[in-house]
Amino acid sequence: PGCRLLQFLSYLGACDRLLKQGYEEGQVEEAMEMFQYSEKKAAEFLHLLAQFNDMGFQQNEIKEVLLLCGNQREKALEELVMK
Repeated sequence: PGCRLLQFLSYLGACDRLLKQGYEEGQVEEAMEMFQYSEKKAAEFLHLLAQFNDMGFQQNEIKEVLLLCGNQREKALEELVMK
């Protein structure tokens, strides 16, 4: 039980840090789940999602491409442009 509590507190801390960077709560939770609670990978995903969103790409397409490309910016951008 103690281990689960530490994992939960770690998860809350990661979510809090990502929220403070200006990401939406729903997106933060979704990203954390998609990347098995890896704050680093979730942060990369959220950053790229926001970047590509600002470029005018559709959010659902961005999510799909980022997952397929493992958060590789250049590869994901190529895929989005080809769609």
